[in-house]
Amino acid sequence: MNDEQLLRYSRHILLDDIGIEGQAKILDSHIVMIGAGGLGSPVALYLASAGVGHITVVDHDHVDMTNLQRQIAHTIARVGQPKALSAQAAVAAINPEVRVTPMVQRADATLLEALVAKADVVLDCCDNFATRHAINAACVKHRTPLVSGAAIRFDGQLSVFDPRNAESPCYACVFPPDTTFEETRCAAMGVFAPLVGIVGAMQAAEALKLICGAGLPMTGRLLMLEGKRMEFTEIRVSRQVACPVCGGQRPG
Repeated sequence: MNDEQLLRYSRHILLDDIGIEGQAKILDSHIVMIGAGGLGSPVALYLASAGVGHITVVDHDHVDMTNLQRQIAHTIARVGQPKALSAQAAVAAINPEVRVTPMVQRADATLLEALVAKADVVLDCCDNFATRHAINAACVKHRTPLVSGAAIRFDGQLSVFDPRNAESPCYACVFPPDTTFEETRCAAMGVFAPLVGIVGAMQAAEALKLICGAGLPMTGRLLMLEGKRMEFTEIRVSRQVACPVCGGQRPG
């Protein structure tokens, strides 16, 4: 770490749970984030400010005027641009030392197979169950920690699924793939602008904790936020033996 980095990240280094060693891990880390919208925006900005060495951003969509109400990584000047490229520009403006690999495509199983195997942590910032389950399956296969967030209307949720932990459930343990869920999208249901910032910031925090070993990650816990009252509810979630994705598997 050079003198400029020691100064830039000094407030992290002052934290006993991070220090120089933890910050060095952050600088050397590779995070894959799926989705560069409402959740992905604060995730990308906080990971960049913290000095994550390499961020791969996957998003097939383009910046639209309706996104600007909550997707803070994007600007009026970048309306019409791919969100992955807009997020790359936002990161560069905060911390040009961070390497960003933008991928303007859908996160299908083939792409996830290639990306997840090389990631230290994966962040699910997408908005549909099919992609979430594909991300989860890849993370279970490659034993890569997954930080999952969601937000709609005034409600948010957050959890960490860590296949390296024998007690950790996977996303499919909590939300079985054969269960029918009503897909709710911001375009139809709306979303409270600061809510995605709250959940996204917490996703970034959990990812950084996993990388540098600070604190206790939210593995095995599902945190739910009711934004109208600003009430948090936490429930314990456990690995399901009958889970079609991780059931019976243990870290080897």
